[in-house]
Amino acid sequence: MTALAWILIPFVLLFGIMRLFAFKVYALKLTPHHETPEKFGIPFEEIRFPTRNERSLYGWWMPSRTNPESSPTLVLVHGWSRNLGRMLRYIEHLYPLNYNLLAFDARHHGSSDKDGHSSMFKFGQDVQSAVKYATTRNIDPDKIGVIGLSIGGAGATYASGIEPAIKAVVTVGAPAHPVDVMTQEFKRHHLPTPVIWYLLRLIESKIGAPYEEFAPVNNIAKSQADFLVIHGEKDKVVPLSQGEKLRNAARDHQCDYWRIPDYGHSNCHHHPDFWDRMHAFFQQKLFMP
Repeated sequence: MTALAWILIPFVLLFGIMRLFAFKVYALKLTPHHETPEKFGIPFEEIRFPTRNERSLYGWWMPSRTNPESSPTLVLVHGWSRNLGRMLRYIEHLYPLNYNLLAFDARHHGSSDKDGHSSMFKFGQDVQSAVKYATTRNIDPDKIGVIGLSIGGAGATYASGIEPAIKAVVTVGAPAHPVDVMTQEFKRHHLPTPVIWYLLRLIESKIGAPYEEFAPVNNIAKSQADFLVIHGEKDKVVPLSQGEKLRNAARDHQCDYWRIPDYGHSNCHHHPDFWDRMHAFFQQKLFMP
């Protein structure tokens, strides 16, 4: 073996280890739901509908109790490593308010198809697919909103920039830019800056689209939808600064911003005003009678 080969071997091993680390950090295990809307006595239809790359998504369709044809429709989007069961609390509160509801598992989550590595980019594409499916039902296509949690909110923001049928979006704890959140995660593992730079480039290549294309901060102003951005002040997963960054990127009068004191990443819905404030937003933006 040549001297050059001996010099290169440690670098090859290092890059290999970094690749394994990057994909281990963001590896997902499909975990199907254990409960359904039946838990609350809510009738639902199990559905599958197509998304990109010839994959299909699993979901629940719950038409409004009264006048599905004229009621607003809300698409419910879970977060990273979760499934549509995460949205049961939302279904419990929103169904009695006469919305059509569509909850679904993003690709590589729950009972939906696998498709390589999951990403914010694919979440956004799947939100668009869910909205397109909703328009095939007997609904008012001008009254469609999306509620997205964490990366689901980021995906909803990207989707609203490429899908004009989305008229209103609520995000809860959504990141403004994927690089910000991933950099925070890598720093938590005490990785040096050059290694972080390499990992970010590696992940971007796997996603197959530049971060700037689907970053919510670059898409909110492109969207014709109105936004309610909700963020807990004690969010340790996606810092409050991400919510403020997203709010500041919006057009004038496009975005309502609600920072909730003493709440974190996964418990904002426990705030006593949470459901009323969300419902009031959709009432105003989706023209509920």
